[in-house]
Amino acid sequence: MRVYYFACAITLSHFPSWTNTPETLLLVCLLHDLGTTPANLPSTHLSFEFHGAFLSLNLLMSLSSHTAQAESIAETIIRHQDLGETGSMTELTAAVHFGTLLDNAGKFVELVDRVTVESVVKAWPREGWTGCFAHVLREEMGRKPWCNSTRIEGFVELVQGNGVMAEFD
Repeated sequence: MRVYYFACAITLSHFPSWTNTPETLLLVCLLHDLGTTPANLPSTHLSFEFHGAFLSLNLLMSLSSHTAQAESIAETIIRHQDLGETGSMTELTAAVHFGTLLDNAGKFVELVDRVTVESVVKAWPREGWTGCFAHVLREEMGRKPWCNSTRIEGFVELVQGNGVMAEFD
């Protein structure tokens, strides 16, 4: 939920013309780490983003979601850690980038008021999230040395060095 509220705050403050629906953004934020669960991470050779996207796509389609919405959510889940500096992405993917990178790495904090960060973390406590997520990354990289997270040089260290959220962990 933190990613959702951070993404909403950044989008509303800095990108008011973006047309993401709150429901679609919420679904991405609820599902984006589905591939990291203890049952899902070791169940495939796929990187967690890809596996989670396929699981989410199948779930949403089984619930009669509109194909365009379900595929947009899956695309965003696949790309939510795509930190490359070239190419294009949808507004939805960009919003989720802002939210996840703020929560996981302390990036883009200048786009959110300190009171907003404090309010979100108070409502949705981190409860050691930095260590938990760093552990998941190390576990996946150990199990799957080819995984997508290995493309982000120093990613575990970036997560562990999240000074913005350190006081809330």
